[in-house]
Amino acid sequence: QLQLVESGGGLVQPGGSLRLSCAASGFAFDRLAIGWFRQAPGKEREGVACIGRSTSNTKYAESVKGRFTISRDNAKKTVHLQMDSLNSEDTAVYYCAARTRTILTTPASCDAGEYAYWGQGTQVTVSS
Repeated sequence: QLQLVESGGGLVQPGGSLRLSCAASGFAFDRLAIGWFRQAPGKEREGVACIGRSTSNTKYAESVKGRFTISRDNAKKTVHLQMDSLNSEDTAVYYCAARTRTILTTPASCDAGEYAYWGQGTQVTVSS
């Protein structure tokens, strides 16, 4: 059974940084495409950053381009989301999700409907 566990959330001041991690188990990690999504109170879920099976295959929401970086470490079965220059609009619960039915050349996608497996989420709060 594929399981995803997020970590690294917390409280950070505006302009600060956080690094989220998503650890996967129960499936061949190098066959997974991973996405980071977030949901703030009263708002719809948003695809933030997504990575395909190839490390160079990434996609970002316009709101985080240039500030967030997604990366994967297949040896450690982990995907990281480095978040810099955080602001109050980034406050949300962040979830990682996995797609299993992809090939190496499948473009990265942040369409939540394509992800069948989800973690429990980690809270990120940006506040002074």
